Amino acid sequence: MLPTTAPLTQPLVPQPAARLPFPVEWLASPAPAPYPEAVALMEERVAAIRAGEAPAAVWLVEHPPLYTAGTSADPHDLLMPDRFPVYASGRGGQYTYHGPGQRVIYPMLDLKLLGGDVRRFVHTLEAWAIAALARFGVTAETREDRVGLWVRRGPGREDKIGAIGVRVRRWVSFHGMALNVNPNLSHFGGIVPCGISDHGVTSLADLGIEATLADLDAALIETFPEVFGPLA
Repeated sequence: MLPTTAPLTQPLVPQPAARLPFPVEWLASPAPAPYPEAVALMEERVAAIRAGEAPAAVWLVEHPPLYTAGTSADPHDLLMPDRFPVYASGRGGQYTYHGPGQRVIYPMLDLKLLGGDVRRFVHTLEAWAIAALARFGVTAETREDRVGLWVRRGPGREDKIGAIGVRVRRWVSFHGMALNVNPNLSHFGGIVPCGISDHGVTSLADLGIEATLADLDAALIETFPEVFGPLA
């Protein structure tokens, strides 16, 4: 049995219909989730999914202001090490900021039920974010030479609206992606986000779109089966 984690996470009510051949539990957090506790919960859930003791899950999270360092992080990209707490992370990628106004999505899925292709899974995460952002009239794109989700802002300018960094353990995914709704964009100034210094960071609010985390959640829930269904 899974230990009780109610103070950190709770099931969405009502649960969205997964419309996939296997159950998916949607989770939310009643308050910003401390990062170490969030990682511990993911580790616990991944083990339970592998053991057949819990269904797949998608966790919609908000964190207090912090920086995480992925497995490829360059210490020189941490420009303000004393600004916010910094946590080493087992996910792929480099430095990322998390904080209020940013939706972090942690999909904990058995990839063997989704075709068993990690690269395709990452591309599907990108497609999911693109589809959800399109509900707000935002055209987000990927780039071959840099990670993340990008928005054109004019001639020669592109800003990042979303970050992706995943980890897979025995075919179960965790960590995931972060999409900017209305975070304090100045908080990204303490790092070189994902090691990319030539481009800026944006959000739905920065693009002039009034939206809440709940609005983005609704778009993510609506587009999830559209994007992941073909893999199952």
